[in-house]
Amino acid sequence: MLEKLEKLEKAGFILKPNAPEIRDTFLDIKKIFEERGINVVIAQRSAKMIGEEGVEFNQMCKECDFLVSLGGDGTLLSLVRRSYGHNKPVLGINAGNLGFLADVKLSEVDVFVDRLLSGDYRIDDRMMMVGILHREMSSEKFYAFNDIVLTRPTISKMVKIDAYINNEIFNRYHGDGLIVSTPTGATAYSLAAGGPVMYPLTKAFILTPICPHSLTQRPLVVPTDFSIELVSPKDNMIAVVDGQDDYEMQEGDRLCITIAKVGAKLLHKTERNYFSVLRDKLSWGDRE
Repeated sequence: MLEKLEKLEKAGFILKPNAPEIRDTFLDIKKIFEERGINVVIAQRSAKMIGEEGVEFNQMCKECDFLVSLGGDGTLLSLVRRSYGHNKPVLGINAGNLGFLADVKLSEVDVFVDRLLSGDYRIDDRMMMVGILHREMSSEKFYAFNDIVLTRPTISKMVKIDAYINNEIFNRYHGDGLIVSTPTGATAYSLAAGGPVMYPLTKAFILTPICPHSLTQRPLVVPTDFSIELVSPKDNMIAVVDGQDDYEMQEGDRLCITIAKVGAKLLHKTERNYFSVLRDKLSWGDRE
């Protein structure tokens, strides 16, 4: 049986950052929600940007039935990762350019909210990754929705990355870095670096080398019942999470990556078809 929300009484919004011009759009959408009996609250940082009253982010996540990102895919990525521990479904309203994840267009909001209230929607369970960065005297834990990218700290040098699966070394990557992606993130940086497209509800890790020194290095798909460990024996690196958060790694630091026990929840239109999205966003099948 498809998962449904127990109630639809309150929605928590975050807005595209550094975009105060989005204020009028937000107020129009807020009116649509509230006319249909859904109370709207907005996170403090977003509220301050547009001169409105807001609530602290974690408080908003705790008290709302579902969350809404108004912006592009980057805004949705940030919301999914920051709200992950609250286990609340996230709806993406696309006020950006691409819209792989935030798939409800501004012109569709009123119709979608009506369908939401009538139960005509679906909740997708998307894989999340857990990263634990082990340093000499400490460790740090984080979550990733799209990808974790290990890259060089300066443009003038390459990095060597020893990669282990279940504690057994299987490869040494030598080049500009390595992308460890979820299937959701397959159409992001990994795709640009030559990685495969994967159906987003698949459970797998995608390891895609970035400009490898050896042309024999190729992307690798790994089941999620394995754990991945990445170490740079001689180089400093930077781990970039979803293109938004950075973690410095010194030589010898170890990054362990596993699948999170609970996935992220995305609210979608019932009829959303991933292959249609690919045709639309990537222009597959266009005639010359």
